[in-house]
Amino acid sequence: MENYTELTSVDQWKKVLERSSEKPVLVFKHSTTCPVSAHAYGEFSSFEKQMDRYLVKVIEQRSVSNEIAIDLGIQHQSPQTFLIANGEAVWNASHWKITKKTLDKVTATL
Repeated sequence: MENYTELTSVDQWKKVLERSSEKPVLVFKHSTTCPVSAHAYGEFSSFEKQMDRYLVKVIEQRSVSNEIAIDLGIQHQSPQTFLIANGEAVWNASHWKITKKTLDKVTATL
């Protein structure tokens, strides 16, 4: 069972960014053709904390991925994960640094 919502439009992303002012959200940028991203996706999917989580498929939803990079002021990478609060990335990681253990640690105080 999926524990996230897939973002497929820039409007959806903008709403998520606004919602982060009420409570932190986790966003995962995923390349569906990359083995490293497939591994990170498994880590993201196995993360079990009760919080709003979102996935962006970077190849299929390039405009959403690009808008995230612009809005957060963080260069695009994939895979890439962001913890967003009050409209800003308070933490981000990419590639092999995306693990369930790291996600647990970063969100432990939420």
